Amino acid sequence: MSDDTRLRAGLGPRERSQGSAVAAAGERARAPSPGRSYGVYAALDLGTNNCRLLIACPASDGFRVIDSFSRIIRLGEGVSATGRISDAAIGRAVAALSICRDKINAKNATRLRLIATEACRAADNADSFRDQVAAETGIRLEVIDRETEASLAVIGCSPLLDPHGRGAILFDIGGGSTELVRIERDPRQHGATPRIKAWISIPLGVVTLAEHFGGRDVTPQSYALMVQEVAHYVAPFAAEHGGDLGGMHLLGTSGTVTTMAGVHLNLVRYDRRRIDGVWMSDVDVTATIARLLGMSYQERAGNHCIGVERADLVLAGCAILDAIRGAFPLPRLRVADRGLREGMLVEMMREDGALVGR
Repeated sequence: MSDDTRLRAGLGPRERSQGSAVAAAGERARAPSPGRSYGVYAALDLGTNNCRLLIACPASDGFRVIDSFSRIIRLGEGVSATGRISDAAIGRAVAALSICRDKINAKNATRLRLIATEACRAADNADSFRDQVAAETGIRLEVIDRETEASLAVIGCSPLLDPHGRGAILFDIGGGSTELVRIERDPRQHGATPRIKAWISIPLGVVTLAEHFGGRDVTPQSYALMVQEVAHYVAPFAAEHGGDLGGMHLLGTSGTVTTMAGVHLNLVRYDRRRIDGVWMSDVDVTATIARLLGMSYQERAGNHCIGVERADLVLAGCAILDAIRGAFPLPRLRVADRGLREGMLVEMMREDGALVGR
């Protein structure tokens, strides 16, 4: 992501942050005081599969990204079987978080939010892991609940809602959980802020699903079983909130959908500028998933939009997407290469009054 990348501020519901974020190297995060510049903001998302950081400054149209970092660390590897974060995963996480700390310090970011999600919600040793992270990196992680995770995804992704549409079924396919949110505008108010109508978080993500069903060698039969497993969790939500889909579209944020979009576009290498905001028809999605299912593990690993790190996870993500598509049969999907980090930045800047006109 280039330093001059600009993302328009999100329009989702305003939720208060839960808990406190402590700055890297032990420095407490602080809100800007009146009468001075708003400074530099940092948002860190330690997920079940990825560690992601975004550092930005407020701008007239949202915020300007000045640094970023993303690394697949597989923090949740094996947690579903053992109930614990492994020593190897802890080592990978500490290494990635040390880089994040150095970037935060180098950019002099003083307004921070540093969150962890499903792996730290589920693991028995999550507290000791967080203590180790704090001792070795100075980063004290805030474990957010699933409702907060869903609301941050809405804030981060809502700029990609079809401006002429009624709303979307937003989904965020993570490593250990998947969030589904129905968001709508008030049809009586032109340009109204989209609101969360309903949401659900299911305890299945690409890591947990691939570990249970296998991700390297996926057959049509094992793929169908994955779809069936996810559909079981999605069905009650769809039964209650899947009616009257006129004017709606799917809006997806995750490595699954961004990878799938890269494959659909036949990109030689992943390019965020071409992925974020791209529309895919239902036919496009079906064809791309069929193409991925037809690849061997080695072929997926050799594709520059997938790579070795996602080669054994992408079909589990496609199975989750197919279950969602089956429950919410909408003709279009918009792909978002944005999510929790953008949501955190927008929320912090709103609280500080740093977003002009927001």
